[in-house]
Amino acid sequence: MKKYKLQATASFGLEAVVKREIENLGFENISVSDGYVEFTSDLRGIAKANLWLRSADKVLMIIGKFQAVTFEELFDNTYALPWDELIPKDANFIITGKSFKSTLSSVPACQSIVEKAIIKKLQTKYDISHFPKTGVEYTIQAALLKNTVTITLNTSGPSLHKRGYRHGQVIAPLKETMAAGLIQLSYWKKDRIFLDPCCGSGTLPIEAALIGRNIAPGLSRKFAAELWDFIPKEVWQEERKAAYSAIDYDAELTIYGSDINAHAVEIAKQNAENAGVDDCIVFRQIPFNKLKLPGDYGVCVSNPPYAERMGNLDDVERLYRDMGNLFRSNKTWSAYFITSHEGFEKLYGKRADKKRKLFNGNVKTDYYQYFGERPPKKI
Repeated sequence: MKKYKLQATASFGLEAVVKREIENLGFENISVSDGYVEFTSDLRGIAKANLWLRSADKVLMIIGKFQAVTFEELFDNTYALPWDELIPKDANFIITGKSFKSTLSSVPACQSIVEKAIIKKLQTKYDISHFPKTGVEYTIQAALLKNTVTITLNTSGPSLHKRGYRHGQVIAPLKETMAAGLIQLSYWKKDRIFLDPCCGSGTLPIEAALIGRNIAPGLSRKFAAELWDFIPKEVWQEERKAAYSAIDYDAELTIYGSDINAHAVEIAKQNAENAGVDDCIVFRQIPFNKLKLPGDYGVCVSNPPYAERMGNLDDVERLYRDMGNLFRSNKTWSAYFITSHEGFEKLYGKRADKKRKLFNGNVKTDYYQYFGERPPKKI
């Protein structure tokens, strides 16, 4: 089967996580750059990647990559691509673009040239002068970086963080893709306790449950490429069937989520039910200073409030002190916190064992990682 070059986009700082996921899915020719991971696969891999990637934002199909410093070069190279093999005559093809450090700096002009080239190419196959754009959507992006143009098709549609289970949310929710990335950067495994004491709408506990039960994160949603003619419908049907067969319903998980906000806890419970994992998560309404650790050798992963996004600064800093007091009292626990507060370590009372820079939305943050004692080996 023909191979295609795919690109999984990622939030800054999560590229290594996405690469590991792609490796685990068995894809080949993997390369990492800032903001994305490229790999090769057949058409089946488009379905597999969309269904299974937890931390990537989108899966793009690379149609072409070339150099262009003039509009003529942009037109000619775009025209040379196999649009006549990909796009039907009624397709609603939408052109997006971006340009960084490139001679062709006008994004609207580049979009217009790319659209004209695609239309000209399609007219070699379809004997029509006007394309109605009444059919299935094909989102095409022309991304220019230092005069290199990458033309892609968005196979995902809406971002992969839109799993379909979050019908309610609170202020400053954590994206599902970021939550999955934070968990995979931790030492949590499904046989250990998982805790999020600032769970909000429940994203971190829910993503932990999906990982623990090996539930493909894209099972409850649709993707743009499912409607494309050049990908057989049975490919999607077979990959979904395989994903359902891979679910580990017998996994025994111990997952806790708590929050000071009672309304948030109710939303979290509903979201967990929507995701089909409500039976393995215990949600409670409890302020952090009243929290007791539910056992030993657990892992806390949390997105606590920080002043840029929510909460009063004094309350936020008091919370960080309480966190340090609690987790320093039990050396078997590992704790991971994402925040933009640069004084977090001082307030927590301990320097992190490891820090990682991440962007939570448009907010620059650090992921503070505190490693507890390793659990004893099971005999």
